[in-house]
Amino acid sequence: MSLFHVLGFGLKVGHLVWLLCCSLVSLLSNNWVAGDGGVMGTKASFLGDGGKVPLNWLEKFLGNVYKIHQHYYQGSGSKKVGKTWWRKLFFAWIMVWSVISLWVFWGMSSQAADKRKETLVSMCDERARMLQDQFNVSMNHVQAMSILISTFHHGKYPSAIDQATFARYTERTAFERPLTSGVAYAVKVLHSEREEFERQQGWKIKRMDAHVQKPVHKDNYEAEVYELSPVQEEYAPVIFAQDTISHIISLDMLSGKEDRENILRARDSGKGVLTAPFRLLKTNSLGVILTFAVYKKDLLPNATPEDRIKETYGYLGGVFHIESLVEKLLQQLASKQTIVVNVYDITNHSHPISMYGSDVSYDVLEHVSSLNFGDPFRMHEMRCRFKLRAPLPWLAIFTSIGILVIALLIGHIFYATMNRIAKVEDDFYKMMGLKKRAEDADVAKSQFLATVSHEIRTPMNGVLGMLHMLMDTNLDITQQDYVRTAQASGKALVSLMNEVLDQAKIESGKIELEAVQFDVRSILDDVLSLFSGKSQDKVELAAFISDKVPSAIIGDPGRFRQIITNLVGNSIKFTERGHIFVTVHLVEEVMSSVEPEMELSRNSLSGYPVSDRRRSWEKFRTFNQDGSNMRFSSPFSNPISLIVSVEDTGVGIPLEAQARVFTPYMQVRPSISRTHGGTGIGLSISKCLVGLMNGEIGFVSTPKVGSTFTFTAVFGNGCPVSGECKSWQVNRRSVAVDESYGFHGMNALVIDSRPIRAKVTRYHLQRLGICVQVLSDMSHVLSDTSICNMKVNMVLVEWEIWDKDPSSLAILRDRLRNTAESRVPPKLFILANSAGSMRMSSSASDAFGPFVLMKPLRVSMMAASLQRAMGIGNKTSNCNGDSPSVSLRNLLQGRKILIVDDNRVNLRVAEGALKKYGADVVCAGSGKEAISLLKPPHNFDACFMDIQMPDKDGFETTKEIRQMERAYRDSLPLEDLFSDSRDQSSKWHLPILAMTADVIHATHEKCLEKGMNGHVSKPFEAEQLYREVSRFFHSSPDQNE
Repeated sequence: MSLFHVLGFGLKVGHLVWLLCCSLVSLLSNNWVAGDGGVMGTKASFLGDGGKVPLNWLEKFLGNVYKIHQHYYQGSGSKKVGKTWWRKLFFAWIMVWSVISLWVFWGMSSQAADKRKETLVSMCDERARMLQDQFNVSMNHVQAMSILISTFHHGKYPSAIDQATFARYTERTAFERPLTSGVAYAVKVLHSEREEFERQQGWKIKRMDAHVQKPVHKDNYEAEVYELSPVQEEYAPVIFAQDTISHIISLDMLSGKEDRENILRARDSGKGVLTAPFRLLKTNSLGVILTFAVYKKDLLPNATPEDRIKETYGYLGGVFHIESLVEKLLQQLASKQTIVVNVYDITNHSHPISMYGSDVSYDVLEHVSSLNFGDPFRMHEMRCRFKLRAPLPWLAIFTSIGILVIALLIGHIFYATMNRIAKVEDDFYKMMGLKKRAEDADVAKSQFLATVSHEIRTPMNGVLGMLHMLMDTNLDITQQDYVRTAQASGKALVSLMNEVLDQAKIESGKIELEAVQFDVRSILDDVLSLFSGKSQDKVELAAFISDKVPSAIIGDPGRFRQIITNLVGNSIKFTERGHIFVTVHLVEEVMSSVEPEMELSRNSLSGYPVSDRRRSWEKFRTFNQDGSNMRFSSPFSNPISLIVSVEDTGVGIPLEAQARVFTPYMQVRPSISRTHGGTGIGLSISKCLVGLMNGEIGFVSTPKVGSTFTFTAVFGNGCPVSGECKSWQVNRRSVAVDESYGFHGMNALVIDSRPIRAKVTRYHLQRLGICVQVLSDMSHVLSDTSICNMKVNMVLVEWEIWDKDPSSLAILRDRLRNTAESRVPPKLFILANSAGSMRMSSSASDAFGPFVLMKPLRVSMMAASLQRAMGIGNKTSNCNGDSPSVSLRNLLQGRKILIVDDNRVNLRVAEGALKKYGADVVCAGSGKEAISLLKPPHNFDACFMDIQMPDKDGFETTKEIRQMERAYRDSLPLEDLFSDSRDQSSKWHLPILAMTADVIHATHEKCLEKGMNGHVSKPFEAEQLYREVSRFFHSSPDQNE
């Protein structure tokens, strides 16, 4: 697959290069071809007449390329034309490579045939050369024997050679003449010398030609059957013969036709001559006779034929058995069986005489090698052919087929790749269309949610606003309960709607986080206050924040509160006994510390077993394997990472449902939503928010034991320097609470048998500046007299200890009353839930207690309870201690504010809310009315404007107001333009706050984009309203006094 990917990538790159070339050619063609003057005219004039021909050719070439380019784009634009074009190109590719494969086959076959022919030539020439060389060796030996006969037979008298000597000598030297089968010597005898010669030899000269057609075998040879040689001028009877041909002794060689011609030519030429092939006597096989003339003395080189005839003694002949001799020669070669050899006498070209071989061959390829046996008259040649037919050229076949197959594969890959590219492009365009439709659908969904939100929140704003105004009237207890119930239902509906909108914003990716300073401890106090009335009597709700967590951090407090609220809310739903415990630590602190409450499940807040919370973060990427904190990306310059755990002792999550805990709109069981309520998106939203905070979230849950949810979040450190935040205020609340309530320097004794619970109590008391000492049981307090004598301002006893031994608490009360008169006796407090408080209400108490502190413990609640019991007044300044309502009154007192809304109910609610804080309110029912009222100069300090109005919405109205303000500023003189008067500057740029039930973040951004200064959602909330108004208004000094 990697080859296909690389090839596809290369084709895509080639496609892009082709497009680039086409673009360049298109540009050149537009500049050179389309224009009649300009550059073309300049070039033509510069080159002169000689340059017209190249320019015309270039013009035609660029014009054609431009047409091809246009055709390519037209073809590419049409899917049908593009496919047809690629299909034609694919077929052309196949045809071209088919021709190439045939050419390769022909070339390799020709090369194989040439190589085979070269092999045949080499083998045939080798055999011809060997046969010729061995024949020349035998011929030289025969010629040497002629000299020997001339010397020892004719040169001595009596002769030194007889038949026996000649036969023995020729037999022993036969190896030197490998191609001869016999040697014989015929002497020259004249007719006048015949009788004397026959008398000396003892036999008659016989005739030879009469027996040529009657071959005689050696076994049945009889000399008497030969006829006497007829009378003639000269005879050449054989007198010496090798034993193999001794039967020819006494035969007249001149009586045979072939022998006579052979002898006469040898005598005339003085060289060895050959006869034509003929059947040898007795063997009946083909042979030739090599004949040399034996002369009386050495002749001169220029001797005439007459001189040669005159000086002739006789004739020496060597018989060559051609078939056997050639057969012996071929047997010496290893490749004898490979080729077929034929030897021919071609003296007569029209009728060549076969001397050796047969015509049995299946191959038409033949090679002829010439043979030179020393006789210029006789011509010989060797013809060679392979015995077997040439094999098929498998290499050429497989190579050509392989090339064709590879070409077909490449063509198929190319064709498939281009089809794939075309399909991918089509799919891309389809996906882009689907993406556009999905984006449009997402926008439509967001708009639908915004519209639904506005339509629901608008009447809900009226309902909650009227209920809030109703609460300020004189109502009896039953009526107040009805109003609170209606308010709770309305707020629940708004909360549900906010969750759905948050999920929509998360899905659309339009949710963003703020970066403001806030106090984590105040956030947890608010959460505990929110759920204090919802926790059951048997469920204890508590929170603990490590001292190492800074008092001020930078982040989004609303989203941080939302995450903790979702987690605690889930725990409240599914916990019927035990506790819900929220802890906040630094990540480094948790990973480096090993505390008992984190190790042992039995040592918990309420004593019930809990799940091991460490398993809830064991898969976090924030921590590496060795347990140290890894570096995390953060937009803050001085980041810190917090880890928050929410532990409960509820029913737990079934194992089969744990995988879908964070899935939106999913419940553990369908009956959960009917039993406990909820939409199932709280945890999904929390997970997304944690991700936006560069954190992680996880959980551990054990059925029938409980669950622990843990998440991390990255914030900025608002107190990088120690002590920097002591005077800093968050949401008008002092962080330095230890000095604000008047408890600084006091001592408290906490009696609690559970270390975790005692630690929580000590944490809250230390926040008030109280020094705390913890004891585990009452018996230890009563037995140690020094404890009663030590300076203790208050004693806090856990209700569980009091309930077990009320008598011990009575003894402790008596001892506290009997302390020295010089010292104020300490106050006694009982830490109890709501059930315990009802039981304690009936108990007897006096000025020293016991007093009841209700759980969950919060700083504000504890401070108020302790101040009442201790008789300490609140020393916090009004400025720092004011609630949002008081602060709003300071800001809005005497301000003239215009409210623009098309809904009369919303106008009444907004008017009532702002008048409650002392503002002078004017109402307008449309945008046109608002424009007429805000035409400069005017005396309004701010404007709250609804966005969605029928005739002219809030954006258009704001745009026209800003245009009027700019025109008014342009008409002012310079001295008024630079005036610092607040009344004058407000007329230049009036603060306009969007007032809508649409809380989608895109609307908030659009409000700022259209010229508005802020955004408040309906119904009004005191904190949000204060946060927006405080950016424009400031409390006057007289209001703060």
